Amino acid sequence: MKLEIAVVSAAGAGTAAAEGANRIELCSSLELGGITPSQGLMEASMEHVDGRLEIHPLIRSRPGDFQYSASDVDTMAHEIRHLLAQGAHGVVVGALTPAGDVDVPAVRRLVDSARNTNPEAQLTFHRAIDQSRDAMASLDQLLELGFTRVLTSGHAATAGAGLPALTTMAERAGSALQIMAGGGLSLDDIPAMHRAGLSAVHLSAKKTVSTLGEGAISLGAQDGSDPTAYTVTDREVVRAARAMVNALNLAR
Repeated sequence: MKLEIAVVSAAGAGTAAAEGANRIELCSSLELGGITPSQGLMEASMEHVDGRLEIHPLIRSRPGDFQYSASDVDTMAHEIRHLLAQGAHGVVVGALTPAGDVDVPAVRRLVDSARNTNPEAQLTFHRAIDQSRDAMASLDQLLELGFTRVLTSGHAATAGAGLPALTTMAERAGSALQIMAGGGLSLDDIPAMHRAGLSAVHLSAKKTVSTLGEGAISLGAQDGSDPTAYTVTDREVVRAARAMVNALNLAR
């Protein structure tokens, strides 16, 4: 079983590498569901990991739904080329039609952009599949499009709740495509994922940091949220996940 950590900073990338993660999904703005990282973040993250793990940037030009305009797709095709040229091992993409099916023309454009830049680039379809109309039909299309893996919670709110569907998806994909469990995944869920035959898990492993002291003045967030809060990679969670995955791998 492989361990992937979602990170939003070069420091987080370094933490994941130091604690033994196999891959990172590099993105910005996890609080928005993740968007494409900058080229500067990609470069700094490569320096921090120093070749110790794979970097797979999320390609998502905006927050919100996964129904993209031609301009959105064009933007993401450019982002793919630049980030792969910088040394990314693969990219994480996804697009849906208004009916909830995989947007094959849009996804094929993104796949072609990746393959033309680096024929060896790995392709991960992100959790757009969990908003698709039919996860199994979507999976069949991704197999035809040549994807490497799918990040999914099994069409459920959390990967724990989606375990039956994840098991079915893994059986259907076989060795042709890796099913990676993620989305609300807790450390306690990992053994069940392993028993179900899933070969990878994905965690955000994040914690919130705040510098807003008692009595400090908020700068006007209308929803009352802390304007100084931000997320960082929690080293202890990554370490615990790595230890758990190692133990499960040894027990096979």
